[in-house]
Amino acid sequence: MKLKFQFTLAFMLSVLSLICFSGIAILISGSKIVAFDNYIISFIQGVESPGLTVIMKCFTFIGSTPSVTVISLFSLFFLYKVLKHRTELILFISIIVGSPILNELLKLIFHRARPDFHRLIEINGYSFPSGHAMSAFAVYGVLSFLLWRHIPTRWGRTLLIVISITMILAIGISRIYLGVHYPSDVIGGYFASGCWLAIAIWFYQRYQEKKFEQKRPTQSKK
Repeated sequence: MKLKFQFTLAFMLSVLSLICFSGIAILISGSKIVAFDNYIISFIQGVESPGLTVIMKCFTFIGSTPSVTVISLFSLFFLYKVLKHRTELILFISIIVGSPILNELLKLIFHRARPDFHRLIEINGYSFPSGHAMSAFAVYGVLSFLLWRHIPTRWGRTLLIVISITMILAIGISRIYLGVHYPSDVIGGYFASGCWLAIAIWFYQRYQEKKFEQKRPTQSKK
């Protein structure tokens, strides 16, 4: 019953994320989100300071490919050696590898130019959706899903969710603060990655459900 609920929830979240991403993509294509982007950019960059810039650059580095690679390798080692769950490794690798591939495909489809005002760092490539936002959501989203069941206490699970949400939001906001992404790029990245994460979990839960159903006849015979 629990597996069926998780299976249904993952499917519903994937559909919801896809709808939300599609809505943002339509608004961007019709240039109907410019006022929103400008307002959020003005608000976030309005609190600029030397110290905050250093912090934001640190979060951007944490969300970069080299950092994500290190975090992923450490997580794979932990899942394999400590938790002894090999099936979870396949889910983790699929999400982490699939996220940047999906990001590049989407960027090639939408061809959105990056903001060209008040950049604190220089970067090339298209803007929508944000690769950092997608990677952050994918990494901390899948880690939350995989580690949740192994944490017995409520405060431990709460801490896991708080840390994950904080990292996801901080990495996304850092891209807006540094002037290399529009807010809609970041939000779109969250929804795109959320859709991919939910679809991957859907297949994983489907596999777990089939595995459970195969074991059940054997257990009933005993």
